[in-house]
Amino acid sequence: MSADRRPPAIALMGPTASGKSAYAIALARRLGGEIVSVDSALVYRGLDIGAAKPTPEERVRVPHHLVDVCDPWQPFSAAEFAQQARAAIDGILARGRLPVLAGGTGLYFRALLDGLSEMPQADPDLRAALAAEAAERGWAALHAQLARVDPEAAARIHSTDAQRIQRALEVYCLSGRPISDWQRNARTARLPLRVLKLVLAPSQRTLLHARIEARFDAMLAAGFLDEVRRLRALPALAAHPDPLALPALRAVGYRQAWEHLDGACSPAEFRARAIAATRQLAKRQYTWLRGELDVRWFDPAGQAAALDAAVDAFLGARR
Repeated sequence: MSADRRPPAIALMGPTASGKSAYAIALARRLGGEIVSVDSALVYRGLDIGAAKPTPEERVRVPHHLVDVCDPWQPFSAAEFAQQARAAIDGILARGRLPVLAGGTGLYFRALLDGLSEMPQADPDLRAALAAEAAERGWAALHAQLARVDPEAAARIHSTDAQRIQRALEVYCLSGRPISDWQRNARTARLPLRVLKLVLAPSQRTLLHARIEARFDAMLAAGFLDEVRRLRALPALAAHPDPLALPALRAVGYRQAWEHLDGACSPAEFRARAIAATRQLAKRQYTWLRGELDVRWFDPAGQAAALDAAVDAFLGARR
């Protein structure tokens, strides 16, 4: 059997607050790599503290890609992410460096590694019409409408997930076919790399919960609420009819902070809501990761040496 000569890459997956970013930076520095962020919050400018974005100093030490690529009022799809990430990876390989793919957004990982189904392009007029209907009737009503035409998609899309409800209805209206039908059919090409997929997660869920709480308190101390105040002052967001429907502001912590600054809850209630939302995000990420059959799980705190050995064995055996 001939050797697999595709270039290697390391994919670091895991729930939020599991230590992915720190290990990705250490790994990239040790092996001469560059990081491609696979995170749906890090693509947005201005979402820094609350998204745990790498600091300017960290980005000087190790090049990061797919960070700060669009404004928080702009849509950014998984297809756009995959296209830009693949271009970044091509550049990394051309420089003779190792791509380190790090993040916790499952849809982005699937789009990048496995490709996406071809489907109709976005239609701004139709999107505007769906948004106007949602403003009048609510996204739950549009979710019920989706359930009638595409129960499979509705079953996996939450009734408050405005972006995905809108896209699913848009595809159905444009093509007459459910988005779930499109997703089962022909896909764009898989990423042409040999990828070692590693999940970084604490050995006990209680440890992750403690990390989530401590990290959120550190974000508050670092000025998270001031960051959200600056976002609220941006003209494009201040003028938006429903800013909390934007994907950027649905990121955990940001929605709760926005509502708190609107006077919807006390500081203590805001903190509790944000931490609870982050735990729910981690739960959803665990569900996705358990469905990934070709991954290896490590606790980055207690199994650091084994984690490094797995990376070295993959690169050494497959170069």
